[in-house]
Amino acid sequence: MSLSTILFRLAISFWVGGVALFTFVLTPTLFKTQPRDVAARIVGVLFPGYFRWGFACGAVALVFLLLQRGPHFTVSLSILILMLIATAFQGLFIEPRASALKKEIPSFETTSKDHPARRQFSKLHAVSAVCNLGVFAGGVVLIILY
Repeated sequence: MSLSTILFRLAISFWVGGVALFTFVLTPTLFKTQPRDVAARIVGVLFPGYFRWGFACGAVALVFLLLQRGPHFTVSLSILILMLIATAFQGLFIEPRASALKKEIPSFETTSKDHPARRQFSKLHAVSAVCNLGVFAGGVVLIILY
């Protein structure tokens, strides 16, 4: 196994591991153990680093995928580019808009779900969740392919 294959696998594994830890362990634990507003504030503080982690792992994976051009190159490149696009969309578009909307919502605990800012936030959250699960699924496929 070549060094570029090993580094590609590590980058994808670190990315998928980060997504899994954040999505399936950290965030649910925060929302189960903390008041909703506190948990949302903590997650909001962590999001920029979370997306930078995805960009960094994705960039490293892309470099080493381009160096090796293995048997599943075209499929892997397509998946990796989609993962990077989803991460960029979340980090550069959704997260800043969601963060701005949070400032318009005095409290998630007391503000009605029908409040316009909460409705917009819910839509962004749903899109972000789909993107996040897509990144996770794409990473799992890449790990299986390699």
